[in-house]
Amino acid sequence: MKLEGIRVLDLSNFLPGPLLSLTMADHGAEVIKIEQPGEGDPGRHIGLSDGPHTVFFRNHNRGKKSLVLDLKKDADRAALLELAATADVFVESFRPGVAKRLGVDYAALRARNPRIVYCSISAFGQDGPYRDRPAHDLALEALTGALSLNVGTDDGKPAIPGLPLADLLSGMNGLAAVLMALLRRQATGEGDCIDISMMDSMVAALRNVVGPTFAEGRQPDPKQERTTGGGAFYRIYETRDGGRIALAGQEPKFVHALLRELGRPDFAPLCLQGPGAHQKPVMDFLAQAFREHTRGEWEERLAKLDVCFGGVNTLPEAFRDPQVLARGMVLRDEAGLPHIASPIRFLNEPGTPSLRSPGLDEHRDLVRGSRP
Repeated sequence: MKLEGIRVLDLSNFLPGPLLSLTMADHGAEVIKIEQPGEGDPGRHIGLSDGPHTVFFRNHNRGKKSLVLDLKKDADRAALLELAATADVFVESFRPGVAKRLGVDYAALRARNPRIVYCSISAFGQDGPYRDRPAHDLALEALTGALSLNVGTDDGKPAIPGLPLADLLSGMNGLAAVLMALLRRQATGEGDCIDISMMDSMVAALRNVVGPTFAEGRQPDPKQERTTGGGAFYRIYETRDGGRIALAGQEPKFVHALLRELGRPDFAPLCLQGPGAHQKPVMDFLAQAFREHTRGEWEERLAKLDVCFGGVNTLPEAFRDPQVLARGMVLRDEAGLPHIASPIRFLNEPGTPSLRSPGLDEHRDLVRGSRP
C-alpha cells in the first residue's frame, strides 16, 4: 500500500484528526492513537454501539493501535518523545499552547527528530484574536457565513447542517498538507510544522458562493443564488408518492432535454438567464409536473433523458444503493458489522483497510519505542 512504512502518532480526538489518520491507516500507515487516561477518545462514547465500539469510534479509528499516556506524568511524556523519535507524522488537536505546556510541541519533537511532520488542527489556528476560544463545527460554520446560506425553510432562518463540514474539511486539508510535507521531505530531509484551522478551512470552502460578496460587497440571497435555491434545475421536487427528486444540473443541454420532454421548451430562456426570481414560473411548473408521477417513474424517465438528477435517499437507502454497493463502499468485518470504505482508489497498491478497532490501551507494549 502507498503508505507502508510510515508511522503516525495521533493525539487528536473526535473527527478532524482521526479522519486524517484513518485515511493514512487505510492505505498502509501504522497509526498509533495516543489516548487520555480514563475514557480515552470521547468518540468511544458518542452515539450508538452495535458491537464492542460505538459506530462513531469505529468509523474513525479502525486499523489503528491504542496507547494510553498521561502527558502530565514525566514517564509517559518521555515514552511519547521516544515514540516521536521513530515517527514520521505527529497529529494533535489541542488548543494552541497546550502542546508546548505539555512538552510535546513541534520544537520539542524536532529536537529529537528533524524529519517529523507535525500537524496541529484547531478551531481557529495558532494565532489571531480567537486562537484561545473553544469551538466545534457549528460555531465555525456560523462565524464563516456558511450557516447563513443554509436556509432550509421559507422563514429564511439558518438550518443546522446535516454534515460537520468544518470538521471534514480540516481533516482533509490536514491530510493534504501532511502528504505534501512528506513528499517535500524526500528532497530536503526535513519535516515541517503544519497549522490547520477549522475556520480557515470553512472560509476556503466558500469559493463558489462569494460572487455577490466579492463583486458587490453584499450578502448573497440564498433563495436567488445558483446553487442555493435560485435555479429551477438545482432544486428539490416532491413526487406523487411523497418521494423527492433533486435536479442538479443547470447546463443548457440538461435544461433543453427536460423542458422539451415536458412540452415547455419556451421556458428554457428563463433558466439560461441565470438564477433569480425570474425562474419562479419554471419552478412552479416543474413542481406541478413532478407531483404527477412517483419517484420511481421519474427516476426511470430522467435516466433516459440523460439529465443530472438524484432521488433523495434516506441513509439506509443510500447504503443499499446499487452504485454504492458496486463501488465497494460498504465493507463488513469478521463480525458482520458495516464499515465505510476509503473513497481513494488506486490502480496500483490499493488500500486494504484493517476493519479491527483497538481496545483502549491495547498496544501498551509500544512504549518501548521500537518499530514492530
